[in-house]
Amino acid sequence: EVQLVESGGGLVQPGGSLKLSCAASGFTFTTYAMSWVRQAPGKELEWVSSINGAGRMTDYADSVKGRFTISRDNAKNTVHLQMNNLKPEDTAVYHCATRYGSRRSKSWSDFGSWGQGTQVTVSS
Repeated sequence: EVQLVESGGGLVQPGGSLKLSCAASGFTFTTYAMSWVRQAPGKELEWVSSINGAGRMTDYADSVKGRFTISRDNAKNTVHLQMNNLKPEDTAVYHCATRYGSRRSKSWSDFGSWGQGTQVTVSS
């Protein structure tokens, strides 16, 4: 059974940083691309970033490019999202998910499995 468990969210002031982590189990992690997606209340799902299985290819939404960095540790079956210079509009529940996404990925069905998410709130 695929399990994805996110951690690392919290309340941070604008301009601050957070590092999210996702622990994966139940599948061969190295063969799966992974993504981070987010959803704010009342808004549609937004793809944030993806990384391929080997960790050599990454992509980012324009809204986070230059501020967020996705990475993975295949020895520990984890994927991370380093978020710097956070803005209030980054406030959302962040989920890790299997499959490689893009700016066209606006539905949960674009991804294979996902975790329950971790809340990120950016506010002064």
